[in-house]
Formats: sequence, C-alpha cells, structure tokens
Amino acid sequence: MDLLTPLIFLLLLLSPFSLSDAGSIGVNYGRISDELPSAFKVVQLLKSQGITRVKIFDADPSVLKALSGSGIKVTVDLPNELLFSAAKRTSFAVSWVKRNVAAYHPSTQIESIAVGNEVFVDTHNTTSFLIPAMRNIHKALMSFNLHSDIKISSPLALSALQNSYPSSSGSFRPELIDSVIKPMLDFLRETGSRLMINVYPFFAYEGNSDVIPLDYALLRENPGMVDSGNGLRYFNLFDAQIDAVFAAMSALKYDDIEIIVTETGWPSKGDENEVGATLANAASYNGNLIRRILTRGGTPLRPKADLTVYLFALFNENKKLGPTSERNYGLFFPDEKKVYDIPFTTEGLKHYRDGGHTPVTGGDQVTKPPMSGGVSKSLNGYTWCVANGDAGEERLQGGLDYACGEGGADCRPIQPGANCYSPDTLEAHASFAFNSYYQKKGRAGGSCYFGGAAYVVSQPPKYGRCEFPTGY
Repeated sequence: MDLLTPLIFLLLLLSPFSLSDAGSIGVNYGRISDELPSAFKVVQLLKSQGITRVKIFDADPSVLKALSGSGIKVTVDLPNELLFSAAKRTSFAVSWVKRNVAAYHPSTQIESIAVGNEVFVDTHNTTSFLIPAMRNIHKALMSFNLHSDIKISSPLALSALQNSYPSSSGSFRPELIDSVIKPMLDFLRETGSRLMINVYPFFAYEGNSDVIPLDYALLRENPGMVDSGNGLRYFNLFDAQIDAVFAAMSALKYDDIEIIVTETGWPSKGDENEVGATLANAASYNGNLIRRILTRGGTPLRPKADLTVYLFALFNENKKLGPTSERNYGLFFPDEKKVYDIPFTTEGLKHYRDGGHTPVTGGDQVTKPPMSGGVSKSLNGYTWCVANGDAGEERLQGGLDYACGEGGADCRPIQPGANCYSPDTLEAHASFAFNSYYQKKGRAGGSCYFGGAAYVVSQPPKYGRCEFPTGY
C-alpha cells in the first residue's frame, strides 16, 4: 500500500457523494392520462435513469408483468374503494393478494402494499375500514408466506396532524388517535413496517408565500429557523414537516417506528393564483431534495433516520381534474423527454448544480411556518375551497354528503330558506360545504380534495348573495 492510499480513503469518507446509502429515491407511476408510453417502455425508462423503486396506485397486471425481472422494487396499492370488502371479508383479502401479489412476486419485486391512500380525507367515509383491511391483507400475506418479504402500511396526508408548527409540537388530530392512529401504529410495530406519509411543501408555500421564504421551501441555502420547542435549526420545510410527524408519533410513545415518504413533489406549471408553480421551482425542489436524500442522513430530530422518498410523479397526467398544477407534477413528458434536467442517482449528482437562486438575507426568516398539517393561515390573505363542476354529480354529491356528515361542516346556511340556499345547485351547495370543512380544518393540506371534486382558490367565491367563511 502506498502513502496516497490512506489519504484517498479519507477523502472518500469525507466526500458527500460517498454516502450512497444515505437514502433512497423512487417515483410514483400515475396513469391518469391518455398519452403515456407502454408499461414496457416505462420500465426501460426507469432503468435508464437509475430509478430502482416505483409506486403504483393499483395493481395493474400490465404494469406488474412489465416490471418482472427488472430488479425494480414495487409498491402496489389497494384502492380506497376496496377497503370495505377487504375489511369485511377475509376471503376477499386472500383473493386480492393471490391475484395481485402472489401471482407476480418474487419475479416482480413487490416490497410493500399501500392499503388505501389518504383515507382520512376520502369523501366516502372509509376510515373505519382501514385497520381491519390492513390486518386482513396481512393475514392473506401470511397464508402465502409472503409477510416477511412484503410490508403493509397506508399513506397519510399531513392533514392527519392537528399541529405541525413548530415541528416539536407535532400532534395527530384528537378524533383520530384512539380510533385509527394508535391501532395503525401498533400494527406497524407488530409487523416491522414503516408509516407512509405524503408531504408537499408546495401546498404550504402556495398559500403562504408572504411568510415562507422560497429558498426554505426549495431546499436552497438559507439562514434557517430555530424550533422554539427543542432548539433545533431547520433549513428546509420538508425536514420540518417530516419531524412534525416524528414528534406526533413520539408524543404517543411510538419512537421506534420509521417513516417512508410515499409522495412529494412540486408542479412545473399552475394557474395564475398557484404561487410558485414554475418550471424553475419544480427543478430546484426535486433536484435539491434528491441531493438531500441521497447524500445526507436523517432529519434534525432523527439524524439517523435515513429516508426513502417517492417523487410525485413520473409523468404529467393530462386527464387529472382540478387546477393546472394537478396535470403538471411530472418529471417526464409522455414522450419520455425530461420536463427539466435533474439526476436521480448519486453518480449524477456529482455534476448537478441548482440553477435557480433567490437572494438570502440575514433577516429572511420563516416568521410563521405552516401549521395544522401543512398549510397555515396567511397573514395577508385567505384561500377558499370550491367545487370542481367538471368532477361529475356523483363525486360532488359524495363530497357534499361527507362534508355535511362526518366532516362536521356547517351546512345550515345551505338548507331551504337559509342565506346560501340560493342558487339551488349541487355545485354551489358543494362549494359552500367544502369550504366550511376546509376552513374548519385550518386550510390544512389535503383538506380541499374530496376525491378530486374540489380545489383551492385565492379569491372569494361568489354564489348569489352568499358569503363564504374565511376561518373559525
């Protein structure tokens, strides 16, 4: 061994790019589009980019067959609409696992099952079926001796949090704790699984650009902010939101459970009122996030908690409902060209530089970061939640029923003879109910969704003489 060898070894240890196992990057492969390439071509695209994990929102046979032998690890989804059947009938769970998992694994490397998606904000009142469904799917995996290979969890929106600022005060919504959060965390502990969460700093920045510095949201260099509860300094909103979930679990004595980020991303295009939805910002957020995950360890609160993060989404999806941003989260166009040029591997990061930057000053601090699960009340303005008239009567009615029922919205003003009954249309009534629920939840991220039947606006809605509330 010559004298240079120890020096080279030391430099490799010190190099940020030597931490190739610090974390893992995957992508969400959504398919709400009529322009996408075949599943076979998608698998070739993933391999060419060095992407080794993919998450799909169902268990489509064509996708699972195409992934066979690829070496790409897969997360499949049991959709919300099947939770009732999976919860009520063990035979259904066994049949689903046999048809959608056992038939493909291990040639297709299915590593986890997402049971439902953001169930607590689903308009069809499926929350009570979640834990029984998870347990029945696990029993089904055991019957095929797959329970050691394949883990089960369920992605949560940050609206499952009651508080998220400062991160150290993170807590779950009280009405969910005993009924579903604790039973879920018990299940995850029993099975050695991780809590799946969906994290979107974009939603917080969009509604609060007057108080959240763009650099802080985009993981660029910035002075950071100190958590008044634990003294830790945060340099990006992503870490702060993750640690709010860790703190919420810690408050319930579940410090031993890890987290996996099943969705995060930033749109490259948006409507005029969707502040920050630009190509440059999307490139910065995703590029800087990939660098942060692949070259660094955990969060300020859990420095050893290396994260697996799934970017949303692989493609722009032209048939999604809602605002323009919904159709522009893609990393690639349907023709497989990159929307913007960012690397997905540690090797690619060696030559990566964030092309955008905004001035940073010593006083550019986060004075009022997002709370209530991800979206805070703006100091200088408000946002409202309105119905998407193109979503169809079934979605609108389902959302209206949920908001006025389990959701606890104040729907008295849209009853016959009340101030907001006129105009007597489904869209107008749904808009009022959706907004009542949205405001009641503190305009939390994910609380204006209703299965794609609603979206956020920054101008007061106008339906006759009806005035929409701005807060509770």
